[in-house]
Amino acid sequence: MKNHLESSKTYRYFTHGDIEKANKLLFVLHGYGQLAEFFIRKFHFLEEDYFIVAPEGMHRFYLKGSSGRVGSSWMTKEDRDSDIKDNVQYLNSLYDVICSSKKFDQITLLGFSQGGATAARWFNSFQRNIDAHISWASIYPPDLDITPCEKNKNNYFAIGDKDEYFSEHKLKETILFYKNLNYITFTFHGKHNIDPLTLKEILNQININK
Repeated sequence: MKNHLESSKTYRYFTHGDIEKANKLLFVLHGYGQLAEFFIRKFHFLEEDYFIVAPEGMHRFYLKGSSGRVGSSWMTKEDRDSDIKDNVQYLNSLYDVICSSKKFDQITLLGFSQGGATAARWFNSFQRNIDAHISWASIYPPDLDITPCEKNKNNYFAIGDKDEYFSEHKLKETILFYKNLNYITFTFHGKHNIDPLTLKEILNQININK
């Protein structure tokens, strides 16, 4: 018989920037096998008006064997419904901690790869105010309602044209899928990574539409 027990857990997150000087908040959710400490470095190039918060997935594991480098995951197929619920509660709590000490003019959520699914679920839970959503090289979660998003106009999808996790057919199919959801799509020349120039372009468009 399967059972569940709810208990407290200590979560880890990393930040970059000066919260006192920043007027924009950017949440960034890492991909499978990454750690927030290193993932957040991909966003250090942003201007000082951004305060960046990188939460870390609750499941850490050795990437190879039983020692060495460690990565983190947001969930697996096992007991995923409980993990989805826990992730949303975790992100809600983190949001409240960050926003309790500062009012931001703009709050943006970016989810990369596996973190994109967690970000999309959180964004679509409608439990916290988020002005813009960026899904980066991520498959839209199949458990979410696939009707065109009307929460706001600031919904974006970005992916590299040489992404090793997407075949040519899958790439075209995924871009079309997001377009049908009213997401503005960007394709850059590159692999499965964050492209700084594309991210800057998206953030500039978010600033214009705000």
